[in-house]
Amino acid sequence: MQLRSTGTRLALAVTAVLAVTAVGAGTLATAPTAFAATTAPAEQADALPVLPEGSELGGVGSTGFLSWSFDRSGTRILVWTPYDGGDPIRFQAPDGGGFAVGGGDVVVLGDASWTLQMRKLTLRNMAAPAAPTVAIDLAALKGTFVAVLSPTSVLAQIETEDGWELHVVTRNGATTTSRKIDGLPEDANEFTASTVQDGHVLVGYATGPYEARTGGRALVDVAAGTVTAPYASVESGYDFTSLMFSGSQVAWLDYTYEDGLYVTSVDRKTGERKKTVLGPRDSQAYFGLVGGWLVYGSPSEPARAVSLTGGETRDLGVTASAAASSTDGSIVLQGSRATDGDGLFRVAAAEDGAPTVTKAAATGTLVMPLAIEQVHVPEVVNLDKTGGRVTLGWTLSRADAYLDVTLTHIATGKEIKKRLTAPESGTEFSFDWHGEIERMDGDVDAPNGKYAVEAEATLLDGTGEPAYQGWFMNLTRSYNSHDFNDNGSTDVLFRDTDGVLWREDLRDHTPLYGEVRTTKATRIGAGWGIYKQIEAVGNVGGAATGDVIAVDGSGVQWLYLGKGDGTFAPRVKVGTGWQIYNKIAGGSDLDGDGRSDLVATDSAGALWFYKGTGDYAKPYAARVRVGGGWQVYNQLVAVGNIAGTAAGDLVARDTTGVLWLYQGNGRGGFATRVKVGGGWGAYSHLVGSDDLTNEGRPDLIAADTRYAYVYRSTGDATTPFRSRQTTDLFTHNGLWFNIVA
Repeated sequence: MQLRSTGTRLALAVTAVLAVTAVGAGTLATAPTAFAATTAPAEQADALPVLPEGSELGGVGSTGFLSWSFDRSGTRILVWTPYDGGDPIRFQAPDGGGFAVGGGDVVVLGDASWTLQMRKLTLRNMAAPAAPTVAIDLAALKGTFVAVLSPTSVLAQIETEDGWELHVVTRNGATTTSRKIDGLPEDANEFTASTVQDGHVLVGYATGPYEARTGGRALVDVAAGTVTAPYASVESGYDFTSLMFSGSQVAWLDYTYEDGLYVTSVDRKTGERKKTVLGPRDSQAYFGLVGGWLVYGSPSEPARAVSLTGGETRDLGVTASAAASSTDGSIVLQGSRATDGDGLFRVAAAEDGAPTVTKAAATGTLVMPLAIEQVHVPEVVNLDKTGGRVTLGWTLSRADAYLDVTLTHIATGKEIKKRLTAPESGTEFSFDWHGEIERMDGDVDAPNGKYAVEAEATLLDGTGEPAYQGWFMNLTRSYNSHDFNDNGSTDVLFRDTDGVLWREDLRDHTPLYGEVRTTKATRIGAGWGIYKQIEAVGNVGGAATGDVIAVDGSGVQWLYLGKGDGTFAPRVKVGTGWQIYNKIAGGSDLDGDGRSDLVATDSAGALWFYKGTGDYAKPYAARVRVGGGWQVYNQLVAVGNIAGTAAGDLVARDTTGVLWLYQGNGRGGFATRVKVGGGWGAYSHLVGSDDLTNEGRPDLIAADTRYAYVYRSTGDATTPFRSRQTTDLFTHNGLWFNIVA
């Protein structure tokens, strides 16, 4: 399918992505503007909003309410529903984390299931859901969450050298400020707080020694940072209390063994206290304050309102299971009323101060607009460390959709597309990307670098507008001395009988049942027939990909710097006199300095060491003689560190077909040779391949006239290779090439 995304859309999308990364790597609470879901307006603007069936009330604000439920996988899902008929917004609670509502329409998400233990917070202003989230790290202040005050500030309990303090913590841009609340007892701690109203908040705390704790309450002016009125309490109520206040009353939950749970209310003008008994501590009682009336009840009895000044009691006609306070002084009950069924019911003060009840939401099936709610795409992935694959996922608001995904390599424009026709679980669509990029003649391992990851969700019935999302992901793999197109997998160079040089890319990072697969050979160019020797020598020019050394018939050594796209820069002359050598081997760090070195044997059998310099103009230092007797060998390969010693190793095959291992000593020399085994004379070419099998060690390729095989290294010098493994490299065309590097 041709995605609706255009180059302009992609540019806007990835720009928008950068603006929302504060919510965490790869996880978006809402889509960036450029990829926000486009949905039709609500069909019935005057209809009541929907409380999702089976959900629980999680909090209320002035413009909407929060509900929560668990999906099939056990993940807690939160839904913010506006009262004005706007689209609901669904998002996921943090794993093992909690949430709270306050400060108007602010939802705070935290890192602990008990809200009073939350330290790492994310604040979302649901009155402006497209606004960036605000992250506050209370752990850095030795603090824990108490209440949310605004879209950028919270009330927090801060640990100091002298005890505990209550602070207003505010985040503006990259700056976090912390301001102490004055007027509380010096030994106060175990802080709790009410919903903020009119710039004030009712705070609960405990004082006194551990064995004789007493409670306390205080009304706090947040802007001034001071206590305006203190109140005594039976206990702190740290693990169960609710606090509330109005213009005329303050109230909270208390407990004694004799009375059970009861509400203590205090007239703010006269100081008169009243006790309203609710029942046993496990009675699931709820309460709220509306002006001068206390609203209370439990799931087993209808909600009541009692006047705290006159004592009048009214039945509100709602049987409820939960209540939540709003910043406007009303409370919302979740329950049922005989006249209009299940839903949410707002209890507010009428003009005469008496409580009135109106239905605020109806329980029903919530039809979510199509949106991409979360993106599970890592910012950085190293396929060498993830088993050659990475799981990419997107959580949608609905399951009845399909998802088109496009991964685009920013530097080259290469891409791969994938259609996901059904979610893996719940509403999460995902697939395992094995690091491949599409091309007409077969997939290849994807190049390193930055990728734009686009997703487009469409409803199965074709209705509505698709939802879009964009994200950046950086792909990286470990350095491979035989990699010429910067995708981390081994490339094998071979020259055919016509002098044409070819490159074969081995898909060694995405093995299927341990296989090493190839792509179609890529032609590099003609004219390579002038060279007697061609050797892949690793990175000698300072770039990220491998380079090639070639020696012509007159002994001139030429360097071809890899460009990182599978091709090479024009050759550079780097030496003369190389006609004296019958074998060269490079691409391995033989002295442990992090640079690729080279060795060569002359006709007299001497082995010479050329130290890598890292300078492409003069890639090797003056030669150093290692030793003699190397005329017995007809193949010499720098295989990297296959034996687990100090540096790179060599393998050499003698004229009888016996293969020998020379372990590098880290100084450009080698330990006494170790016999690997016989029968290696059957191979026309031996090539060091770097790590083909994702085991962290380089391997060896051996080719005859029909097939090429991989010998996996073991890390053990006594038996350095496992049994051979057949590949599809050079299948039935071994006579077609005469140099392999």
